[in-house]
Amino acid sequence: MSIVRAGSKAEALRLLASNPMRALELDYETGWQDAIELGRLGESRGVRVQYRGQESIAVRSCDALIEGLGKPKTTFRQRNLYCQFDLGTLANHQLLELEAKASRLGDYILAGHLLRDVDSIWH
Repeated sequence: MSIVRAGSKAEALRLLASNPMRALELDYETGWQDAIELGRLGESRGVRVQYRGQESIAVRSCDALIEGLGKPKTTFRQRNLYCQFDLGTLANHQLLELEAKASRLGDYILAGHLLRDVDSIWH
């Protein structure tokens, strides 16, 4: 069994009714409002329902940062992008452009030493 992602309440209800899973992640803006109701429903089916408004991503290189920000964003969550490389190696204008792009997506570029928990890694 796995962790399944729902992009809406309707999808979450459908998944809870039909899919065997270990956990269901509510990945939509108003998921926090549905978390208690869906959590109770999930509990009755042995499924953990969770909502998170942000995720932490370890970014291993400048190329990974550029590539990751260039892909379509598949989550509404705020992504905290913890750079595991020296941000000082970037030209000032390049860093400003990447920060602006991240900001438009609702994300933040942060220094790698601030990282505590990792949800995913960009290589």
